[in-house]
Amino acid sequence: MDEIGLIPYQIEEVYPVSKSNIPEGIQMIQAPAVWDEADYGAGQVIAVIDTGCQTDHPDLAARIIGGRNFTSDYGGNPSNFNDNNGHGTHVAGTIAASTIRGNGIAGAAPKAGLLILKVLTGSGSGDYQSIIDSIYYAIDWRGPKGEKVCAMSMSLGGPTDHPDLHKAIKRSVEKGIPVICAAGNEGDGRPDTNEFAYPGAYKEVIQVGAVDLNRELAQFSNTNDEIDLVAPGVNIHSTYLDGKYANLSGTSMATPHVSGAIALVKNIAEGRFKRNLTEAELYAQLVKRTVPLGYPTTAEGNGLLSLGILDQYDKFLNRQVNRQRSMRRRR
Repeated sequence: MDEIGLIPYQIEEVYPVSKSNIPEGIQMIQAPAVWDEADYGAGQVIAVIDTGCQTDHPDLAARIIGGRNFTSDYGGNPSNFNDNNGHGTHVAGTIAASTIRGNGIAGAAPKAGLLILKVLTGSGSGDYQSIIDSIYYAIDWRGPKGEKVCAMSMSLGGPTDHPDLHKAIKRSVEKGIPVICAAGNEGDGRPDTNEFAYPGAYKEVIQVGAVDLNRELAQFSNTNDEIDLVAPGVNIHSTYLDGKYANLSGTSMATPHVSGAIALVKNIAEGRFKRNLTEAELYAQLVKRTVPLGYPTTAEGNGLLSLGILDQYDKFLNRQVNRQRSMRRRR
């Protein structure tokens, strides 16, 4: 099979200590507004299919619930899924870093669990079969307390449509597990062009484009008719190798904002409906929590992820109802 790899990304700066407890990207998607109702993502597990993760990073060690190495790194030892690139550690931090106070950071779902599946080597390359195997592994995986994967995060891509990869993704969706994928960083700045990377281009996945912290579309973000939504992907602050922190840019950085959000949305929606939701229902609940930015749907899909938007709408409706009740009492 052909090789697949990291979607090219930009390392902006590396820091020995964190710049902020709650990074701007996490604030921008309004994750803190729903943390209480979502119990910070507790009980949910996200599979991070990437370059591995620094397993002893202070902000991530408590969140890692399991993992496996599908590469030839570390002599092919399946038990060693440490990150020797940096990309996977950064992605994992945006999903579920857990230090809310002190010198660390909080991810989107700071009480969610992480299943680290290393499918890319230290050079950022891998093969399709490893990714396919990791998807089936994540579907069947059970944690020490019977936990199951609630979502898969894949900030990787290639130009080739592989039927077996597509089959594995469809299997995940059938099992109720959303697959969140980066759109790719080959964008030319024109929303009328189709720039595809796989697996992001499959209609079954949730494909994520990138905007900057000013809500402007990132120049590099791919545009196509399968984009589902956008999230912060420029100058994103998160965990990095050697216990450090870094600012990175790419749709790879936008994707984990959505992956972590799935854990929050699942806890909120299933708490309200008092039942498990299908993948399609989870997707519907996710896109309800988006705000259009004014770009074509080929660039922004349903819009910017904004987790607190429904709560704001509910408060508005409650104010309207209370105002009407008050007017009736005055009559």
